[in-house]
Amino acid sequence: MRNTAKITTAVLAAGALTLGLTACGSDNDNAGADAPLTVAATPTPQGEILTYVKDNLATKAGLELEVREFTDYVTPDTAVQQGEVDANYFQHQPYLDDFNKENGTDIVAVPDATVHLEPLGVYSHGVKKLTDLKKGATIALPNDTTNEARALKLLETNGVIKLKSGVGYEATPKDIASNPKNLQFKELEAAQLPRSLGDVDAAVINGNYALEADLSPAEDALVAESPKDNPYGNFLAVKKGDEDDPRVRKLAELLTSPEVKKFIQDKYDGAVVAAF
Repeated sequence: MRNTAKITTAVLAAGALTLGLTACGSDNDNAGADAPLTVAATPTPQGEILTYVKDNLATKAGLELEVREFTDYVTPDTAVQQGEVDANYFQHQPYLDDFNKENGTDIVAVPDATVHLEPLGVYSHGVKKLTDLKKGATIALPNDTTNEARALKLLETNGVIKLKSGVGYEATPKDIASNPKNLQFKELEAAQLPRSLGDVDAAVINGNYALEADLSPAEDALVAESPKDNPYGNFLAVKKGDEDDPRVRKLAELLTSPEVKKFIQDKYDGAVVAAF
């Protein structure tokens, strides 16, 4: 998979990229409390939230923060595991559990560092309501395991399909028990979903990619997830053993501060919801 990275500081460009890939994990054991903390993130909203912290809160708190942005859901975890970055901020627990299981990695959520929820939504250029979908219509879904299940559960919650009893975070279209409109499902990489709207009747799109495509879960989605009791909050994550790195703990405090909550509320107007 080809990934696009954007490095936000000259220091990172000159130094951190020379680390290379190793199997021995991060260098946090040798990093001092005053060393820069490098965090991988997807651009919207995670990269924007981190940049707000970097520009407005980090220096005062004595934290030198560097941000690397990636446009996919794989590289931020492999970069943490291999020691290219110290932490990442882009994922929810079901996705991380599946990633660790599939890849033999040992990445963990930082305690008390769940920052926000991006409501998953159903979008369409052709219909205004889900009930307007015609028989045989095609719906695009994210193709990673947990987000596909999440998309199917959103469709089930809104009466479009019914899943087999007991299906959990690994549901696929094969687990659909009832499909009255004989809907067809097209599985795509999550980042490609907004661009698919011209080719399908509807698409279930992750909140960050919807925002990048100027789609608002609050205004443009036919239906969107409720934040109530939602397990898909995004958090700060590190390689196991680095949870107590003082720089990580400091960033966790900043990411769950009143200032960040206000930033999320003001900037995203319900398209991103603070989870603390």
